[in-house]
Amino acid sequence: MSTFDVGSAGTTAINTILAEEANRIGKDIYSRTLHTSPWLDLTKQSAFPDGMGYQQTTLVYDRAIATTSAGGTTVGANWGAVGNTFSATSTSSGDIVDVADTAQDAQGGRGTGAADKRSFVNFNKKLKAFSLERAVIESPRISLEDLRFAAHRQDQLRAIMDIMTQVTRNTWETRYRDEFDKVVDNIVLCKSAASTFTAGKEGSSTVDQVITATAVTGNLSNAILDKVYFRQVRAGAGSNSYGRENGRPVFSIVLSSEASYQLQTEAGFRDDVRYNNAKVSDLIAPLGIEKSFRGFYHLVDDLAPRFEQDADIDGSGSDTADGTLNLVEPYTVDSNGIATPNPAYEAASIEAAYVLHPEVCEALIPNPMSGSNGLSFDPVNYRGKFDWKNIANEITNPDGSIGFFRGVLASATKPIKTEFGYAILFKRDSSTPAA
Repeated sequence: MSTFDVGSAGTTAINTILAEEANRIGKDIYSRTLHTSPWLDLTKQSAFPDGMGYQQTTLVYDRAIATTSAGGTTVGANWGAVGNTFSATSTSSGDIVDVADTAQDAQGGRGTGAADKRSFVNFNKKLKAFSLERAVIESPRISLEDLRFAAHRQDQLRAIMDIMTQVTRNTWETRYRDEFDKVVDNIVLCKSAASTFTAGKEGSSTVDQVITATAVTGNLSNAILDKVYFRQVRAGAGSNSYGRENGRPVFSIVLSSEASYQLQTEAGFRDDVRYNNAKVSDLIAPLGIEKSFRGFYHLVDDLAPRFEQDADIDGSGSDTADGTLNLVEPYTVDSNGIATPNPAYEAASIEAAYVLHPEVCEALIPNPMSGSNGLSFDPVNYRGKFDWKNIANEITNPDGSIGFFRGVLASATKPIKTEFGYAILFKRDSSTPAA
């Protein structure tokens, strides 16, 4: 962090310093968030296309394999001999036309009988819509006159820069986590017996799911992750996984420290870590991951979503539970804006873990634009770069001595192969591993 040397130039010098430091916040944000969160590090990013509207669609082709008939559901290909087949006994060779017909059939010719020999593949596709969303964050108004005569103003300005950096980091991390939770298509409810795997969640957040009190009764277990692993492999997710060991794909799961510890100390599985000396992929290693565990890299997110089930529908306490989940935030903010750890977060019983895959979704962020066709504007950085604003106003700021920081964040989440993503809900305070 650079130092501040205001000197004796007064208010103008302070205003200049704040503008210069605002230009540097973008770099500080990057250096401070680099390799600190799987959501910031592993979320694929690209530019949101200009000139195509706020809402766009992406075309995704479904998985396809050959079937034995047109529009049929019997999996496989029709294999036939090339040319005529002959029996072991001497018979007439038959008409030469039969030989021609057989050769045509063997090459996939369009015959009229059941022995057509053709196989079929159908192409199915779907359009998935996504749209751009924006958030604007502003700091409190800062009086330059107060800073001019303030004690330890260098330290105060440095603290302001640190706060803005952390705000951007937390905002993007929460955004990427929430968006991934919304687009994943699979949800797993961990139970002590007969855990449920359900597809079709895409487009709805976990907090919007209606779940009965008995739907989540088991803790996260290696048995559940084994089932997820083999489902991923059979779905085709292994071709672009985050790593490979012994010829097998290695996927990534984002979970809390407590959940990771639960998995690695589960009875009967501890030696899987002890004897694993495989090299971690270059994409995962910067996050501090040293080894995989039973086909997964454990990526720790100590702000993993936690929930409590809603106790009643109308809030009167007179009716039965409706099953919706209430998100418990890890921090609470008082009327003075002070964030403190939330005791309810530590006590929340239901937690979420996520199986990541690079092809589930992509974050699209607009590029700065300064104008078009002779019109010029101040370019806006949509990645959360905070600019120092000192806007003169004859009523509220006639002397230009009051300013503030303003940051604009914008992104759209492009859904792709959402079937490769999983949200896993488990009862974190249960002593029974899910089955």
